[in-house]
Amino acid sequence: MPFAVTSCLDVAFWFTDRALNDREYLQPQKLHRLMYLAQAYFSVAYPGRKLMPAVFVTDEMGPVEPTVFHALAYGRPHMVESHPIPERVAHFLDSIWRRFGASTADQLTQRVNQHTPVAEAMGKGAGEEIAFEAMVTFYASEAATRRSGALPVDKVLRPRVMRSQDGKPVSVTAWRPKAAPKT
Repeated sequence: MPFAVTSCLDVAFWFTDRALNDREYLQPQKLHRLMYLAQAYFSVAYPGRKLMPAVFVTDEMGPVEPTVFHALAYGRPHMVESHPIPERVAHFLDSIWRRFGASTADQLTQRVNQHTPVAEAMGKGAGEEIAFEAMVTFYASEAATRRSGALPVDKVLRPRVMRSQDGKPVSVTAWRPKAAPKT
């Protein structure tokens, strides 16, 4: 199944631009935590889909995406062309920003590092890949129960606002059928 965006750099540029629009400097560590959360929550919100072609690995601070880490090591590169983000993905990223953007880099790092997939990978050492399947499982099940301090996806994503036939604003979310009872 295709990725929602073609490059992890497009997501990094979206968050960086959003921070600038809010007159905020986006620290690299905070950018990586936001990207990690976006990848995880996107796959919960849209089962079986990845937001971006990205792999997250541990460093001494928490999860990082190595391509973004190296590409942005000296600031935003001038020769890299970014691609437009589809509206649905921009709305999703906006939800991530609104939920977690006000947190400091240290707060996000502390929060994310306590989540099971990151904690287990960090326990193995620096440079360890954080398994995508573990991310999806954790944020889909454990976050829904809130045992770990992670938020369920419905508390992260904000509903889209559309207009009714009368022109009144209404909140809409994607229909998700309830799971069939286990027998």
